[in-house]
Amino acid sequence: MSDRLLRATAADGGIRAVAATTTNLTETARQLHRLSYVATAALGRAMTAGLLLASNMKQSQARVNLRIRGSGALGGLLVDAGADGTVRGYVDNPTVELPPNALGKLDVGGAIGEGFLYVVRDVGYGYPYSSTVELVSGEIGDDVANYLATSEQTPSALLVGVFVSAEGVSASGGILLQVLPKASSDEHLVQTLEGRVAALTGFTPLMRAGKSLHEIFEELLGDMGLNIFPDVQMVRFHCGCTHDRMLGALRLLGVDELQDMIEQDEGAEATCHFCASVYRASSDELTQLVEEIQTKSL
Repeated sequence: MSDRLLRATAADGGIRAVAATTTNLTETARQLHRLSYVATAALGRAMTAGLLLASNMKQSQARVNLRIRGSGALGGLLVDAGADGTVRGYVDNPTVELPPNALGKLDVGGAIGEGFLYVVRDVGYGYPYSSTVELVSGEIGDDVANYLATSEQTPSALLVGVFVSAEGVSASGGILLQVLPKASSDEHLVQTLEGRVAALTGFTPLMRAGKSLHEIFEELLGDMGLNIFPDVQMVRFHCGCTHDRMLGALRLLGVDELQDMIEQDEGAEATCHFCASVYRASSDELTQLVEEIQTKSL
């Protein structure tokens, strides 16, 4: 089944809910970057979180960047997610592996360590908005929820998870629940929602039990005036890199650096961090770039 994202509201619009399945796109990232188990879990969680954050942005070209810098062996990661349902990302050290944590789960928090989460929201016009918060656990979900509570003043619960084995990713996804201002003063509602979220052992166990996004919404919010939106958005791993964009990046190096590549290497090679695609520029293409730069400087 294709990866998808579903939106809903509850409590007369006082609760916003978004859920997504990201199994296929996380498996795509695992294969492209040859990720270890723990790196797969970290990147899959972050890509899911990015898509959930981008889901409430109005412009189709709007995007969210999540960057994590940590003291752990993983180093950090970067995710770029769009309101159009596309996402891409990478980790600094994709082959890092750690023993399971005390709960017997992949130790994403240990792999990331202490550090910071940087969030950039590009709404599609004007200047992007950026925020920085300290990591609270390194487990991704807790950290993004903390960002929402501290930087956007929206009480939120975020569950993201990845189940990966020797055969690959068999379950990946997440759910974001937010209490909006109109319902934040209803203490009973907030406590009920918090209790139900706390009772969950994670998101992937629900997926592995065969529950659909509709069923997960019903289980959590079915008695709270649940309204599931009919539109289902497909989500996927997608990188917009191209050979022409690579040439554009090389142009920024300037004449001297390009001349050195022509004389020493007889061309250039570049690898996209996001999708691991390899692009090669011939010496003739580099010579053309030099001529273009020199022409414009006249």
